[in-house]
Amino acid sequence: MRPLLVICFFSLFVSVKCANFAFEEDQLTEDHIGNFSAIGFGDASTIVSLDDEPECREYPGSSNWPLEEEWSQLNQSLGGALIKGVPPAVVCYDGPLKDVDACTALVRNSSMNRFYINNPVTVLSEWGEGDTCHATLETTAEDTCTQGAFPVFVINATTARQIQIGVNFARNRNLRLVIKNTGHDFVGRATGLGSLSIWTHYLKDFQYLPEYQVGEYKGKAGRVGAGIESWEMFSQMDKYNVTFVVAGSYTVGAYGGWMAGGGHSALASKYGLGADQVLSLQVVTADGRFVTADPEQNTDLFYALRGGGGSTFGVVTSAVVKAHPYTTVLATSISFSTGGTNVTVDPQDIENFWKGFDLYHEFGKRIVDNGGTSYSYVSRMTSTNDSYSFTTDVELPNVSEEYLSAFVQPLLDDLQAAGLNVTTRAPYPATNWIASARAGIGDTPSSSRFASRLLPRANFEDPELFQATQLALRQSVEDGYRFHGIHLQPTLAVAGYPGASNAANPAFRRAIMHADLFDNTAIRGLSPTAWNETHALLARAMDRWRALTPGAGAYFNECDVEEPEWQQAFFGDKYEGLLRIKRDRDPWGVFYAPTTVGSEGWVVRTADGMPTQNGLLCRVRDAGGEGK
Repeated sequence: MRPLLVICFFSLFVSVKCANFAFEEDQLTEDHIGNFSAIGFGDASTIVSLDDEPECREYPGSSNWPLEEEWSQLNQSLGGALIKGVPPAVVCYDGPLKDVDACTALVRNSSMNRFYINNPVTVLSEWGEGDTCHATLETTAEDTCTQGAFPVFVINATTARQIQIGVNFARNRNLRLVIKNTGHDFVGRATGLGSLSIWTHYLKDFQYLPEYQVGEYKGKAGRVGAGIESWEMFSQMDKYNVTFVVAGSYTVGAYGGWMAGGGHSALASKYGLGADQVLSLQVVTADGRFVTADPEQNTDLFYALRGGGGSTFGVVTSAVVKAHPYTTVLATSISFSTGGTNVTVDPQDIENFWKGFDLYHEFGKRIVDNGGTSYSYVSRMTSTNDSYSFTTDVELPNVSEEYLSAFVQPLLDDLQAAGLNVTTRAPYPATNWIASARAGIGDTPSSSRFASRLLPRANFEDPELFQATQLALRQSVEDGYRFHGIHLQPTLAVAGYPGASNAANPAFRRAIMHADLFDNTAIRGLSPTAWNETHALLARAMDRWRALTPGAGAYFNECDVEEPEWQQAFFGDKYEGLLRIKRDRDPWGVFYAPTTVGSEGWVVRTADGMPTQNGLLCRVRDAGGEGK
């Protein structure tokens, strides 16, 4: 859709006053509701007890599932924006929707277009949905495609009113509600059996604000629709000669779930997290109201929505975010390895490899102290011998090629002195901070499982603790897992105002690295027993990390959905305060997603016991969450 124009009135000496985007001016009123009470607003003051509420959310076939006539009336109130949720790969399976040509295009061509990103039900990690309908050209008689946890209906939201209607209808009719933007969802938070989905993908308006003032902030800013993807923001940065902190040159929503979960990027050590950028938010709350949350109004929501997790407190329609001076990012690549396929590896070469790993992590302190980030991968090359590979991109903001080359030279000297054959690449514009010709193209679903940990800087300062930490990381790779480490340092000082007082995981502020451990287990077709057995091995590897980082945490957006003590891991000592806000703002439990604030009050009853969203969502009557 074409961006809608809005008018701002600027003053040199007073706060800038800006109207909402035009799509936000279209709001739900009592006149719109009329006699269709199913889309009426909620009133938390009328709640006496939730004990009399239905135990589970409705689903197709349940006694109180809305009739076809009611869905038709809902669609009419939405102006025709209601979409039937159809799994995209249904065209590959026997049935009335089978289409061989469409299936072939899906399998062979989707990596060259935006089909999946622009699809209303797709999430890019399939196992969380239940993997009930994957695209394949080789179906067998036993293969099936079912609705699973794909939403039954989707609201293609292009106005605030449509979002309000969706929230109200789900709350009043006891439906499971999910929120989806771009579908970058690793654990199934944008899916749910029997759900109604609000799809914010096309809220793509943008407005540059050369002067903006709120609270203690006065400076440049941008108003950004929740559906704008990160790569789309680079054209705005170039146009206005500013920098907005986004996920990078990816199709991740710039200020949706990425921001709500914290949001790291190539500029995390220089400008802070995505959650640290927000100055104001427009949001639809659980009672269906459209409100502004900023440092001066609805301050509880303003706090919680910046780092307290997505799909929890409301549906964000737009954000006003800081505009920083135009910032470039240069990168240089470093790699080394030992051994290879079908060769005998010298034990000394192995020790040299891990010595190089230690040297790199020692050097990481210099990277983040200079406002930089780095992205490393370490993996076992074969399962038959001790062959390993290491690669990293070291990235610094606002430096010359000469500066970056000189900056990494001490590390290169140390690696070579350790007996490693090091391959490097001359400095180049960081590929994760430019919108290339293929930006926005090619995302396709897959199934992978991983866990994460925010490793404290303290673990890299104390020599004994450093060696113990490095040994735990090494053992994980030796066990066959793939290690991914991102050096970053988004301290409170870097976060600035108002970022330093948001709900982002406190572990981020003490961290020097966000580390992922990828499981190479083939998940598709895994039995519940095999899932549990292989997950137990992953958990054992992660427990080594956790034991060495007590009180640290994990990144909410990139995590293991079975993370132990997830409340502490994802939110730290902020959890109890966030839970109070959740209970106050959403006593009905309208917004649910796994491992979000208050989700312990609910359980997804899957038929196979797997930790997917392919099951009924039901209250846990004796839990501490809002489902109680």
